[in-house]
Amino acid sequence: MSSPAPAPARIDVRPGSLEAWRIAVRTRTLWIATVPVFVGTSFAYLASGEVDVLFASLALVASVLLQAIANLQNDVGYTARGAETGPRIGLPRATSTGLLTPREVRLAIALAVAATILVGLPLVARWGLPVLLMGLSSVAAALAYMGGRRPIAYTPLGELMVFIFFGLVAVAGSGYVQIGAVTPALATAGAAIGCLAAAVLVVNNHRDIAHDAVTGRRTFGVLFGSRASAGLYALLMLVPFTMVPLLVWQTRSLLLWLPLLALPGAVGLVRALPRTQQGADLNALLMRTVMLQLIFGAMLTIGTLVAAWL
Repeated sequence: MSSPAPAPARIDVRPGSLEAWRIAVRTRTLWIATVPVFVGTSFAYLASGEVDVLFASLALVASVLLQAIANLQNDVGYTARGAETGPRIGLPRATSTGLLTPREVRLAIALAVAATILVGLPLVARWGLPVLLMGLSSVAAALAYMGGRRPIAYTPLGELMVFIFFGLVAVAGSGYVQIGAVTPALATAGAAIGCLAAAVLVVNNHRDIAHDAVTGRRTFGVLFGSRASAGLYALLMLVPFTMVPLLVWQTRSLLLWLPLLALPGAVGLVRALPRTQQGADLNALLMRTVMLQLIFGAMLTIGTLVAAWL
């Protein structure tokens, strides 16, 4: 008779505390939601010569709320499905470690969805059906990542979802709610940011390949192995830099070469992933990937804003 799997280790945080909620929301990953809005706003400014501060702010709040919804759903969804079968090498989950109850997290998700809808109402009132469809599909994707009978997280489509909703939709949508159009440069920038956001998920799933295989998840890494996972990471990390010349051509500004300053860091991370085996080291690499997306997005935003001013 096999012994039961060990319970997830408890951590030294008071249940129900702000720190417990910080763990559930995964605040350090919220940069993934903020970068697309700043990039989209900068390209809207380049196209129109002005920034709609109110609508840009609403887009920023909505994007952060969507990321929080996805993170909370991810936390409670794993616990509800009994997927925490042993000690984790990844970041701790608040519900599986007893820091928050599933009921508390589900209530927080409902409140966050309601807040997202309220934030989106002025945007829909101004721009109508396109924004409504973007908003509803984004909320549905955030909930479906670890919700429903067949969560996206249990398929190899997680990276594609992140690319679409935290790249294309987030960047293009942030620009659209300010200028009422999606320019070619907005679409290109959205694809670049989406690749880097998806790369963050690749590292997360690469780290969890062994654990996910046991719990029934069929992520890209589980289906195709760690070597293919590292290859996908390299592709997603490097393709954005091949889009920089296109952005320079689309904007007619040499300042859009600025994101290439992040290329050495991206190459270093691509080389590091196949050699990184320990969970703590992979967690650190994941956060370095988040920071790389932030740096790339910051360089893109700065270059675009300066180009608009000149």
